[in-house]
Amino acid sequence: MRRIVLPDGSNIPVIGQGTWRMGEKPAQRQAEVAALQAGIDLGLTLIDTAEMYGSGGAEEVLGDAIQGRRDAVYLVSKVLPSNASFAGTIAACERSLKRMKTDHLDLYLLHWRGGDPLAETLKAFLQLQTQGKIKSFGVSNFDTNDMKQWLAISGAAATQTNQILYNVGVRGPEYDLAPLITRHGIALMAYCPLAQGDVKAFAKLQPIAARHDATVAQVMLAWATRNKLTFAVPKSSNAARLKENAAAMDIRLTADDLAEIDAAFPAPKKAVPLEMI
Repeated sequence: MRRIVLPDGSNIPVIGQGTWRMGEKPAQRQAEVAALQAGIDLGLTLIDTAEMYGSGGAEEVLGDAIQGRRDAVYLVSKVLPSNASFAGTIAACERSLKRMKTDHLDLYLLHWRGGDPLAETLKAFLQLQTQGKIKSFGVSNFDTNDMKQWLAISGAAATQTNQILYNVGVRGPEYDLAPLITRHGIALMAYCPLAQGDVKAFAKLQPIAARHDATVAQVMLAWATRNKLTFAVPKSSNAARLKENAAAMDIRLTADDLAEIDAAFPAPKKAVPLEMI
């Protein structure tokens, strides 16, 4: 299984697990817990969540899933921009830790940019880091100008990742955002790498999938994680899909494969606004 080393030295799988839409329906809680645990067993030990998901419910589900195996998991959560003042970020992190029944996060992100000064959020991240409540920090849904402003703040050089919408059909970040964060040694974390499950829209990838004895979804994941500083967090509660996602870490696309993908789904030739879901 391919892995990635983040700027702080953390060694994580290039494919993890997302938790968006988890924690919304109590009747599904046990199934969601079991799915996350099954994913961990398959090596999908990076798990991404947020205080927004299920209004904290996803963090509670994740807290149940990692009991007794916290040390095996690389845990990521995100603070809402409405809570991203200095004091608000500290309080939000402590609430997230309580919901997940852990004393620290491996990575804490600002979910998207809001009205509070970025310097205040970063100040809070640095304090949480000093206190041992988070190991590292980063951002999410930051476009190029947002990243430039963030990186101009003292202390932001330790940013680990920018989590953004990125898949074969959404390549806008490749024009200027991805090159910018790569120059700074910051990793790209792709959310919705499977385009929210709409793999039928990517039927042109089928010949490549056939050459690798793989599925189109696996080709999409291999593509999203093809670069040294990229990793992805697809979400699934289906056992078969989890196995499929994990197996995608063993797929290495060839130069010919990548050229074929570029022809079918071209990279942008000009700057486009960052898309969000």
